[in-house]
Amino acid sequence: MPEVLISPEEKQGVKTSSAERIAKIALIGNPNSGKTSLFNQLTGLNQKVGNFPGVTVDKKTGISQLTPNLKAQIIDLPGTYSLYPKSLDEAVIIDLLYNKKSEFYPDLIIVTADASNLKRNLLLYTQLSDLGIPLVLALNMMDVAETHGVKIDVPQLQQDLGVPVIPMNARKGIGIAALKILASQELAAVNQSFYKIPEAQLTLVRQIRYYFELKNDYLALHYAHQYKKLSFLTDDDKNYIEDLLKENKFDSNTLQATETIERYTVINELLLDSVRVIKAETNEKFSNKLDKILTHKVFGYLIFFAVLFLMFQAIFAWASYPMDLIDSGVGALNGLIHEHFSGPLVDLLTDGIIAGLGGILIFIPQIAILFAFIAILEETGYMARVTFMMDKIMRKFGLNGKSVVPLISGAACAVPAIMSTRTIDNWKDRMITIFVTPLMSCSARIPIYTVIIALVVPEKYYLGFLNLQGIALMGMYLLGFVAALLSAMALKFFLKTKERSFFIMEFPTYKMPRWKNVGLTIVEKVKAFVFEAGKVIMAISIILWVAASYGPGNAMENAEKTAVAEAQKLNLSEAETENKIASLKLESSYAGHFGHFIEPAIRPMGYDWKIGIALLTSFAAREVFVGTMATIYSVGADEEEATIQQKLAMEKDEKGQPFFNPARGFSLLIFYAFAMQCMSTIAVVYRETKGWKWPILQALYMTGLAYLSAWAVYSWLS
Repeated sequence: MPEVLISPEEKQGVKTSSAERIAKIALIGNPNSGKTSLFNQLTGLNQKVGNFPGVTVDKKTGISQLTPNLKAQIIDLPGTYSLYPKSLDEAVIIDLLYNKKSEFYPDLIIVTADASNLKRNLLLYTQLSDLGIPLVLALNMMDVAETHGVKIDVPQLQQDLGVPVIPMNARKGIGIAALKILASQELAAVNQSFYKIPEAQLTLVRQIRYYFELKNDYLALHYAHQYKKLSFLTDDDKNYIEDLLKENKFDSNTLQATETIERYTVINELLLDSVRVIKAETNEKFSNKLDKILTHKVFGYLIFFAVLFLMFQAIFAWASYPMDLIDSGVGALNGLIHEHFSGPLVDLLTDGIIAGLGGILIFIPQIAILFAFIAILEETGYMARVTFMMDKIMRKFGLNGKSVVPLISGAACAVPAIMSTRTIDNWKDRMITIFVTPLMSCSARIPIYTVIIALVVPEKYYLGFLNLQGIALMGMYLLGFVAALLSAMALKFFLKTKERSFFIMEFPTYKMPRWKNVGLTIVEKVKAFVFEAGKVIMAISIILWVAASYGPGNAMENAEKTAVAEAQKLNLSEAETENKIASLKLESSYAGHFGHFIEPAIRPMGYDWKIGIALLTSFAAREVFVGTMATIYSVGADEEEATIQQKLAMEKDEKGQPFFNPARGFSLLIFYAFAMQCMSTIAVVYRETKGWKWPILQALYMTGLAYLSAWAVYSWLS
């Protein structure tokens, strides 16, 4: 019996070299079968998010310590009901499982199944079993099954299936230890066959099998069904299969339907021996009772908006204290360093590196609170209800009910939100969703919104708890949502298709959130913000400091002489003289020259050359705007301890009035609400639409909308 996971050296407790291959374990299961909970339990914080090779579908991998001497790479695959994919997201599974040369081809598959709905879950299991890959069945949510009166004879089920079956409750970690031990042992592909290929198709199947050197007939049959979706096949390979199908008059749809019926016949017979319902539920389920309120045609929407309102109030109110501590701490650290050290390198450290770092760290509390709410809504099962409620609204604006998921996800980040549109089958609905998703205010805009709102919206409370700034923040998110809907409604008249779209979603039962999973989500998102966006912010902050501290030729020296002369002429104090020198030197720097170059284009919106620099640098990532402003206003600042908000509040215009007045503030807010988010968004739209047409149209539309709207707001308020 071949060993799949352990080498002889590992069995003896000998550490393997780093060059040796780590075993790969794939997690596959139906949506809402507890796959994510199981992945989190197995990997903890050892997770990594990326894309599958050649596609932009989100790939989560992690390292699991199966035994003290053995680790395995866990691959979390998209949820699916069958090996016949209906979306691009699900197609990733067959692309991986049918290609033994794939770097993610698994040594073992752990199939997660909802024990309370075993019949539906076993359809996917039987298909995977026929592929001949070693399997383990993780019988998850046993507690839910017991609540529903479902009793499963696990030994009998294991005997009938011919593979190990582990009863589990992944949310609580029950069964994880047994699963790890089993996954580390010798496992061979002794799977039972559940489907007999029709005699009429055997000649075709065998030809494909031997041509591609496949290990079994069922895999060859799937090559016949799915060859157009398999990216690893060459054009010649696909042409060969297509010719065979025509020659053999292969009817894929009919054969798929027949196969599904036969599989369910086998499953029904199998479950007669191992599953019993010992009590019928006469009372309405708690979830159904709750759904009558939470999905009500009136109260459902009111409750949803109340949840949103609470979330945005929390982002402002709860995060304000840790943000103030971080901001003050960064300012105090800069002041302490300047007290004891001086010189260009010290300025680079304080005004470039530490100021940029402060622009990253200060928003961690808000990012953490936002994703805590999102994780809790998903964990409890409420997010699925939100998508159901919004379906009717979406259709009126030319969108599919499934468009709600990307739009809501867009409140976190547009990149994974656009990737998630792969679950939308209808081409028109998918294109419209991709086009309008960046109008949703992502978490990267929170730093901009919070700083500008704090400058132009007074911190007032109504009824003792309603924060006016929190209301303004919610208003920005609603503005983006309304803009997305109106843009979708306009776009539906330009895109024509005969496809009909459907919205089908399974409601998970309501559950208490698993706080470990919520915590993992918060840590994962904060890490992504700090290490991904943070790298960009830090790099740009350092570049900006250099560009703002040096200028062409003798420009900086001449600026200092001019400033000193003007200060003497006006009889300014020493502090005012220093500020005058810093201001003129900044204007004469490389950054100042660049800002002045683009100033004529942005002046109609009320912006000066300093904001112009921030507008351009923030195209790399929206969060960079605040870091850029912090760096620009740190260069030559007299009071190092001043916070970012204080520095911006102290800025004056040519008339000596506060520069960031309501007109400029709201103009900036509107600009960033509508402007194309970042380079990453354009890149992912290009990859998802496979061309430059859509990203270019999207960038032109959103930039034009942002410019005209910001100009109109500034003209109206000034």
